Amino acid sequence: MTWARSPGLDEARRLYHLTQFEQSLQILKEIPSKDAATLLLMGQDYYGAGEFKKATEVLEKALALDASNSDVSLWLGRAYGRRAETSSMLTAPAHAGKARQYFEKAVQLNPANLEAQSDLFEYYLEAPGFLGGGFEKAAAVAEQMSKLDRSEGYWAQAKLAEKRKEFNSAEAHLRQAVAVAPHQIGRLIDLAKLLAKQGKIQEADQSIAKAEKIAPNNPSILYAKAELYVKTKRNLEAARELLKKYLSSTLTPDDPSRADAEKLLKQAQGS
Repeated sequence: MTWARSPGLDEARRLYHLTQFEQSLQILKEIPSKDAATLLLMGQDYYGAGEFKKATEVLEKALALDASNSDVSLWLGRAYGRRAETSSMLTAPAHAGKARQYFEKAVQLNPANLEAQSDLFEYYLEAPGFLGGGFEKAAAVAEQMSKLDRSEGYWAQAKLAEKRKEFNSAEAHLRQAVAVAPHQIGRLIDLAKLLAKQGKIQEADQSIAKAEKIAPNNPSILYAKAELYVKTKRNLEAARELLKKYLSSTLTPDDPSRADAEKLLKQAQGS
């Protein structure tokens, strides 16, 4: 479905990408006739602001207007997933079930939606069997991801191997992911995290250093380097400076949240 461009939508989307969720919402709320595109962005803003119930409510309205849109289903899955993580033991299973259903629907509507494939993979990987999770299901999605993007496929296989405690295999897959996409800093950060978990600190530092050469002062690298220092209990003064620099950077919704950075900064300060 082709969506008409609503007045103010471009500015609201610009603010969303700057993580200025409340300001984006104010513009969107003033649009008198809200189409599916407007409601989708509202849902993303509510999600970014941590208001997951409101996110599901507006995204359900978006889906009612455009039932064939994979991205709407994907974001509904994400919002219900966060509701599951933040709700009581009584309500969490129902929210988790809806998350799975919407991730599955997003993939069904558009099998080429790599973000939807990735989120469904992570759901299957992490959720217990009674909530529809399972390693075999995750492996099947990983295979589909490999057909869409080799690097993402290797990443998924690494996550699956790590979950099975096959750490050598996980490392090998991540190195393959880096090899086929050498300029993707996310893969180098993933590799650094895995190496650090195995106690290979020097190699983890080297992986972060390679990412820094590709994208100096990239906020995600600042955060990853600080997190590596904090988790390995070293260079804490440097970690604090990195996090302060991160918090003063222009962030996107794909970067770790400011709340996460502030929490990590407190750990670096020993509080």
